[in-house]
Amino acid sequence: MTRIPRSLDRLIRPRSIAVFGGKEARRVIEQCDRMGYSGQIWPVHPREEEILGRRCYRSVTELPKAPDAAFVGVNRALTIEIIRELATRGAGGAICYASGFREAANELADGNGLQEALVAAAGDMPIVGPNCYGFINMLDGALLWPDQHGMQRVERGVAILTQSSNIACNISMQKRGLPLAYVMTAGNQAQTGLSDLACAVVEDPRVTAVGLHIEGFDSIEALERLAARARQLRKPIVALKVGKSKAAQLATVSHTASLAGNDRVSSALLARLGIGRVDTLPELLETLKLLHLHGPLDSADISSMSCSGGEASLMADAGVKRRLNFRPLKEDQRQPLKEALGEMVTISNPLDYHTFVWGNREKQSAAFAAMMRGGYALNLIVLDFPRLDRCDAADWVTTCEAVIDAANATAAAAGIVASLGENMPEETALSLIAAGVVPFFGIDEALAAAETAASIGALWRKPPLPPLVTTAVSEGEAETLTEAEAKAELARAGIAVPPGRTAQSPAQAANAGDALGFPVALKRLGVAHKTEAGAVRLDLACRDQVLAAAEAMASGASGYLVEKMVAKPVAEVIVGATRDAVAGPVLTIGAGGILVELLDDTAILTLPTTEEAIREAIDGLKISKLMGGYRGAPQADVASLVKTVAAVASYVVANAAKLDELDINPIMVLPDGRGAVAADALIRRRK
Repeated sequence: MTRIPRSLDRLIRPRSIAVFGGKEARRVIEQCDRMGYSGQIWPVHPREEEILGRRCYRSVTELPKAPDAAFVGVNRALTIEIIRELATRGAGGAICYASGFREAANELADGNGLQEALVAAAGDMPIVGPNCYGFINMLDGALLWPDQHGMQRVERGVAILTQSSNIACNISMQKRGLPLAYVMTAGNQAQTGLSDLACAVVEDPRVTAVGLHIEGFDSIEALERLAARARQLRKPIVALKVGKSKAAQLATVSHTASLAGNDRVSSALLARLGIGRVDTLPELLETLKLLHLHGPLDSADISSMSCSGGEASLMADAGVKRRLNFRPLKEDQRQPLKEALGEMVTISNPLDYHTFVWGNREKQSAAFAAMMRGGYALNLIVLDFPRLDRCDAADWVTTCEAVIDAANATAAAAGIVASLGENMPEETALSLIAAGVVPFFGIDEALAAAETAASIGALWRKPPLPPLVTTAVSEGEAETLTEAEAKAELARAGIAVPPGRTAQSPAQAANAGDALGFPVALKRLGVAHKTEAGAVRLDLACRDQVLAAAEAMASGASGYLVEKMVAKPVAEVIVGATRDAVAGPVLTIGAGGILVELLDDTAILTLPTTEEAIREAIDGLKISKLMGGYRGAPQADVASLVKTVAAVASYVVANAAKLDELDINPIMVLPDGRGAVAADALIRRRK
């Protein structure tokens, strides 16, 4: 059933605020006053007559009218009563500050019950939390926030949302020049999740981009809705998703499941939705600065200039691990650069422009403009500033002015990068932001920002994919099909399998070999990992070899599968599906056969997918070089492989309600024009 989202407009952009509690409630009023909040603030307290010059009310019913927003900073039991009264009165929403709910269920026996009671008390009224610090709205000066922060009022900026109150506090103290419009925490997400909050702030025309710090996905439906709306509004989203160290959730029997860990699925899920992903908090902030000023990048082509060969080398080396391209200069750039910098400067990208033009605004502007006219998506100038308390920064200011001049003259996206983050004064960063130039703190962080902005741009240029398959799996008993049964299923789905026959005895297996024609493969049925168990023999050339091999396999066999040997492939590929707790069924494709664990060469596809996405995933594998005709070898039939993977994906989607996992290892990818054949298969499903 589609969940109808509650409107959070009154809560996050309130014209009236009610505060409940003592110390924390007083701090909320203090913060609103400091930031110039112009709406009404109504303290509610059972004993105080006034707080900070404002009359205290005794209860919700005494308030002049239903408040748009409420900060409820009382104990957990009283929180539920107040939330019920606010909902009855028609309040716009509330922050539930108290802890001791579901997050403390291991310590408090009533934690889960109290959280359910809180949600029931709220009814249709939005609540954020419990165990939640609240939010800061610096566009309107509305702070339902019981603590210090380091933010300033802004007219436009980015929104950052996190489940962690302490992370939010840390972000509020940043000195990187990033204009913060909203900082919000979600707490327990008992009713309103991180994605719901993001859906509300992305509608604010003053918000330019959104950053998410995600510990665990809340509602996949809300996340899809957020991504779609952000794309419509051209407001990019970037996420810092933690949890890379977690192992896969399901106890499984296939190779596929061990390859598709939660974190890799998270990356595939975010990419599907057009959401960028970063690895650290500094990268999140630097990426948001770039997105705030310039949005997603049109390509991964970037330029770099510095007045030091050492800095140019640092930039070039840092770019090696990124999906970025220091594209060579165009011919028509070389002469203008020579004229501005002199004959002794080697014209390249990254470019060391030496110090011949240092302190000369006109010459520097001309050089920077010549580089920026190269059609790069982003142009970077490395510039570490001196300590302002001990040094004279006049020439560095001149360089900043030259960069701004060049950016204005060319309408190109530009950034100034301090190789050491502490070497960019905050006041310089703020002035650069105001001039439309990105102040980057750190080379690695700058390149991470460029890579992420380019990836969002690339994802947005593709047509959006349909909603994820999130069909719940059946509660029936799990069963593992024999290889013969699994291949029969796949054949019905349009996937090529070798001609084969089942047999119950060694003699019947030998007869099957005669009927199929040699050479054949012999497999014992009912074994998941046949090679390790000695339950497979290949290239059996005659009846006697089949008979001997069958007799040598372990007694008590549930039968045999005899198959015609597949011709020698160009490559072996694994394709499989597992069920992720958030993303639903996901497909894994990669180097198969004995190379599965050796190469760890795989890609994850969320479902449903397209042949274009499948082809892109295949092209991104290391094994794709082998399939392209490596060192004179024949080219693989990649077109047939794409069709085969697409058929597997369709089978998984059609059987999502009962399929636990599927493993085809290997698919034998034959020379071009000869197809792709599933040589081994495992299916685990619900009865």
